[in-house]
Amino acid sequence: MISETTEGFPATDPNAAPVVPARETPDIETSSDDYARRFAGGVGAWFLEVQNSIVLDLLAPWPGARVLEVGGGHAQLAPALVERGYQVTVAGSEEVCRARLDRALPAGSFEFRACDLLALPFPDRSFDVVVALRLLPHVERWRTLVAEMARVADRAVVADYPNSRSFNFLYDALFEWKKKIEGNTRTYTIFRPAEVPAELARNGFGRTALRRQFFLPMVVHRAGKSPRVSRAVERASAALGLRRGLGSPVILRSERCDPNERAETSRRYG
Repeated sequence: MISETTEGFPATDPNAAPVVPARETPDIETSSDDYARRFAGGVGAWFLEVQNSIVLDLLAPWPGARVLEVGGGHAQLAPALVERGYQVTVAGSEEVCRARLDRALPAGSFEFRACDLLALPFPDRSFDVVVALRLLPHVERWRTLVAEMARVADRAVVADYPNSRSFNFLYDALFEWKKKIEGNTRTYTIFRPAEVPAELARNGFGRTALRRQFFLPMVVHRAGKSPRVSRAVERASAALGLRRGLGSPVILRSERCDPNERAETSRRYG
């Protein structure tokens, strides 16, 4: 598990300039065509079908909402949001992160802003919902990212991440095999069940809804290369309650709420 870096740690020399953390830009890789190839073929299309179905279900209370997708240059979700009538803005680390979006979506159907994802250039509560997929586990200062997403969200925050209560407990043993199968696998943070909900509660959000995507690790499904078999295995896992209890990645929705509800979330996850 990657450790979070420390922000604002005082320099030994009181006269020294403050240490500025290096800018984090993991979405440049996830916005690339090379990364997109991980989701090519039948199994990859099924992964995205499952992911987008869950996200759209979690966004259903706010039809036509203003949605900011942070790090969404992978173009996995934005087309589905636009098709459903959401007003979509994507924030990416560099202009290059919009290339796949420009190919996937009609001109003028979305807005794009190149910026520091950990210092979003938007006023407080600018968007109804803020979403981040394929991002949180690759950001070392993930708490800063969560705080920024919460700051600019008026109604809810949606994010995905790998959960330790799953086959991810075999992360170290499976990583090299995963790398051989996927080719361009990066290290990533695995979160304890309480970490992300508790951090959102500290930033004013509660009423958390969780959806678990797959019981078996995604790399196992990739290695099998059979969406038909994978669907059957996951249906059986869901029927037995295995996916609900041990599935990963998690997609979480947390809503802005009053102090009592935030306190309840803190008690539950803190």
